[in-house]
Amino acid sequence: MILLLAKRLIRDWENVQAPAVRRAYGILCGAVGIGLNLCLFLGKLLAGFLSGSIAIMADAMNNLSDAGSSVITLIGFQMAGQKPDPEHPFGHGRLEYLSGLIVSLAIILMGVELGKSSIDKIFHPEPVEFRLIAVGILAVSIAVKVYMASYNRAIGKKIGSAAMRATAADSLSDCISTAVVLAAMLIGHWTDLKIDGWCGALVAVFILRTGIQAAKETIDPLLGQPPTPEFVQSVYDLVMSYEEIIGIHDLVVHDYGPGRRMISLHAEVPASAGMIEIHDVIDRMERRLGNELDCEAVIHMDPVDVNDERTMAMKQVVADLVEGIEFGMTIHDFRMVSGPTHTNLIFDAMMPAESKWTEKTLKEEIVRRVEALPGNYFAVVHIDHTYASPQGHS
Repeated sequence: MILLLAKRLIRDWENVQAPAVRRAYGILCGAVGIGLNLCLFLGKLLAGFLSGSIAIMADAMNNLSDAGSSVITLIGFQMAGQKPDPEHPFGHGRLEYLSGLIVSLAIILMGVELGKSSIDKIFHPEPVEFRLIAVGILAVSIAVKVYMASYNRAIGKKIGSAAMRATAADSLSDCISTAVVLAAMLIGHWTDLKIDGWCGALVAVFILRTGIQAAKETIDPLLGQPPTPEFVQSVYDLVMSYEEIIGIHDLVVHDYGPGRRMISLHAEVPASAGMIEIHDVIDRMERRLGNELDCEAVIHMDPVDVNDERTMAMKQVVADLVEGIEFGMTIHDFRMVSGPTHTNLIFDAMMPAESKWTEKTLKEEIVRRVEALPGNYFAVVHIDHTYASPQGHS
């Protein structure tokens, strides 16, 4: 149904990378979610009144909160699509993450309230009246929620939306909770066991777990999570496809919301290359990164004297020494400055994100080992940190 509506209502519906198309998908899915959740709420409310089940009533309120969550998601997509302004020069894309966080907090709140009601029902159990219409409503509800989880997950993956993935997880949790409520009604009908309160508590646990997982998925991009290895690898591959580039380091990716990424990196080039020629290459790289990876790129040029065999040989010695201290650690911006009494080895060491060293102790260990090399060397070391790694690299 969603794809049929998308084809009819969204112009250029296949171009999901376009911000307007992406926003339209979010609004469409949010509107459909509101309608379906309101229908489920009314149906379960009726079933709860007829059967006297606290678990069904709680499940009905959960669907009402889901409708509210869909409203928040819809508003979030609409606001996230606003153009940059003087107060927000990088746009409003992170509002989508905020809407997902609000959805997850609403899920957690509902889980807490359901848990309280269920615990009260455990201590004061009441019989649940069996009604076929209630069974039918619950069965239909499970089918609807499976469909909602399916389309939210599919569209969320298609447009790369954390908020929609959170909604999909919530719908899947609802399937499980409603199945538990249905099982409680059937067990209560066939036996004398009064497990309505216990099933309500189990539903509350499912809801809380879903809410916490959804919150984590939306908090991570707000705090600043690393880019995907696939994206980083794409940047490496594109930049290194130019024969004038001999290395890349200090890649940083800033995420201001879906479709609003800015990257900066250092590209190593031969010191003997012409400045105008290299500047033209870097301009072309920045344009390609923007067109092919949908990001704003700023590239800093680092000249490397590749014709100085002594410097290149010593660079390899130091690189091997540094990796011996910490696997995966690399060096860059290596220079040798000779004096009358000693030679300075000046370089940056890239500290792996998972390193157990502190910056101070790592620097001291590098200096100690470098200065122990024969030849009277002094080490001038700056510790860099890894902000993005391609596939297969730490």
